[in-house]
Order: sequence, then structure tokens, then C-alpha cells
Amino acid sequence: MTRKTPTTERQRPPTRQERKAALEATIEQQRIDTLVAAEQWHQAIGPLESGWHTLHRYRKPLWLGGGLVLTLVLRKPGKALRLANRVTVSALALKRLGRILS
Repeated sequence: MTRKTPTTERQRPPTRQERKAALEATIEQQRIDTLVAAEQWHQAIGPLESGWHTLHRYRKPLWLGGGLVLTLVLRKPGKALRLANRVTVSALALKRLGRILS
């Protein structure tokens, strides 16, 4: 007696309604993923947005201060370069001193 091997049944193709339901489920999942990503984005960008609003609030004083500095630099560039050099050296010295003391 010979044993018959089971024949593999062909699966029927999904119906139109089944395909539609699967597509709608995929779209709904993508919407949820997008909403979650947008919320994470808003949480991550919050501090930067806050800083931008602070900077925007002081826009006019910054323009005036920048114009004053630019005027002084254009009138006497040597003085401005010496001042920039002193500020840089002082900042580096304070950084080194902080490293030594810690």
C-alpha cells in the first residue's frame, strides 16, 4: 500500500473587502505613527523654540547693540581687535583656571 502525500491547497486570493480592510488598517497605523512622531518632535524642539522666542523678543535692542558695535569697529578697527584679543585670552585663562581648581 502506497501512502499519498497531502496535496498543497492553493490559498484563495483575498477578496476586495479584505484588501480594503487591510489597506485601511495600514493607513490608520501610519496616522497614529505620524501623530506620535509629531508629539515627540514638539517635545524635543520645545527648548529651542523657547530660546527663539526670547531672542525674538529682544530683537530691537540686539539690532541697536550690533549697529553700535559695528560703528565702533569700522571707525577704529585696531581697538576692536585688541579688545577681542583680550576677551579671548581672558576666557581661555578662566577656563584653564577652572580646570586647575576642579
